Parts: sequence; structure tokens; C-alpha cells
Amino acid sequence: MFKEAIGTRSTVIKNTVERGAVKKFAEAINDLAPIYYDEEAGKNSRYKRNIAPPTFPVTLDFGTIPNLKLPAKGLIHGEQIFHYERPIFVGEELYCSTEVKDYYEKTGSNGRMGFLVIRREGLDIDQNLIFSEDRILIINEAVRKGMGA
Repeated sequence: MFKEAIGTRSTVIKNTVERGAVKKFAEAINDLAPIYYDEEAGKNSRYKRNIAPPTFPVTLDFGTIPNLKLPAKGLIHGEQIFHYERPIFVGEELYCSTEVKDYYEKTGSNGRMGFLVIRREGLDIDQNLIFSEDRILIINEAVRKGMGA
């Protein structure tokens, strides 16, 4: 169903990690560690600056993959894992993209399900990997049939 999409990538999108956005995100997840928003705490930290919470990348723009038509309804969030080379620094620019890594199907008690593996990455201005996010989207039998599978 999505096998032809494996290896396709989005265009790279530049994101700026804004202090206000980091603070609002930290408030939204109820994690008010001063390292995220207090400039003095950032200066006195081992990083010598403020950092973003580990799940902050969910707010970033990773672009869209041309011709990847996902259903508007019926996707199941299967898994999401973040890998970090270093923290995301407040104020830095990140260059983000998305790639389809894999697609496979399994039969379970609820019928045939599709598993779409997506990787998102954030690079710094020198093209060094800062983080990656692997996620698995599950497409159930009813949705697959509605898509013509």
C-alpha cells in the first residue's frame, strides 16, 4: 500500500527554536524546569544556555512528503521514539525533514493492519544531526479498505 513511498523525503524546512515557544510548550506539558525558560538558569547550566524539553520537536515543521496521501481519520499512533545527539538549544536554527523508512503489514485479531514507519530529523546549521524521531503509524483494516487496499 505504501511500499512505493519508502525512501521518499520531504523538503528541508528551517525552524527557529524561539524562547517564547519553548516556555509555552514547557507550561503546556507542566514541566517548568528553569533550564527551559530562565536565562540565568541556562547560563549556569552545563550547556551554558537554555534548552528545549525532550518532546519539543512535535511542535516543529518537518515538511510534507509529496504524493504521500495519509487518511484524515483512522490512523493509530503506534510508537514514537526520540534519539538525541545533544539537546536542542533555545535560539538555534534547526533544519528538519521527514522520510518514509518502511511499510509492512500484519494480520491480527482485527484484520490486516498496515504499519508505516516515519523518521523525522533535525540538523543544525552545519548539517550535524541533533535529534531523530522514529514513529510508527498503524492503519487499521477499515481504513485500508477505504483507501483501496
